[in-house]
Amino acid sequence: MPVDAATALAAAPTSGRIAWGPDDVQLYHLAIGAGVPATDPRELRYTLESRLHVLPSFATVAGGVPPGVIRGLSVPGVDVDLTRVLHAGQSLTVHRPIPAGGAATAVSRVTAVHDKGTAALLVLRTEAADGDGPLWTEEAHIHVRGEGGWGGDRGPSGRLPAPAGPPDEVVERPVREDQALLYRLTGDRNPLHADPDFAARAGFARPVLHGLCTYGMALKAAVDTVLDADVGRVRSYTTRFAGVAYPGETLRVRMWRREGRIRLTVTAVERDDAPVLADTVVEHD
Repeated sequence: MPVDAATALAAAPTSGRIAWGPDDVQLYHLAIGAGVPATDPRELRYTLESRLHVLPSFATVAGGVPPGVIRGLSVPGVDVDLTRVLHAGQSLTVHRPIPAGGAATAVSRVTAVHDKGTAALLVLRTEAADGDGPLWTEEAHIHVRGEGGWGGDRGPSGRLPAPAGPPDEVVERPVREDQALLYRLTGDRNPLHADPDFAARAGFARPVLHGLCTYGMALKAAVDTVLDADVGRVRSYTTRFAGVAYPGETLRVRMWRREGRIRLTVTAVERDDAPVLADTVVEHD
């Protein structure tokens, strides 16, 4: 079958050198909606090279390489059509603040292949380190429709109990009509986010926003609203992609403050609060 769990799990890790500079960080921040208002001192921390702070989710695009959900498809034992692939979830642990410019070695391997019945779920873990030690660890959860049913382990559900009580913070963030086209320049050239014909073959009415763009937008909203725009306080960030967002929509981000963590949900305002991100947690200092 196109997903051979044993082969994927036995495959040797891949290792590559990645490098980035302030221009890459600024492009990423602009691609997730930073810079509005352009002269706001808090926004200038994302957009002006002389005072640049790096939002931790930049790790998902550092080096301009394709995201894990795409890189996982080149692992031995995985031979699937891109139209049947969805990004199911993402997690990130930051071991120390990401510098505005640097280089690192990134090592990736498939750490799990779960049988979800009607789909396979692959977990691609990437660990990045430089000369001073570990920088970050990320995991991409890759959902492949039609590749389950071989009797393998289903794996954990990942679902969290609903947050108790009303949210402590609610903010709305617009998605520009051209935002997916801009975000593609960070390295994710999946045609699902730009080509209407490809999107239709994948089962969508039109191109959708990158899940990792929504991921970055939600983290920025939490950092700006709850953590006083201090990116260095973020320790980890996990989400499940519960649905899609479309360019031109508005994201509603609800936040519940807890000791050392923020629970989030993200929904699409114009589609009656259709879920976009769920089971989302930011752990922080």
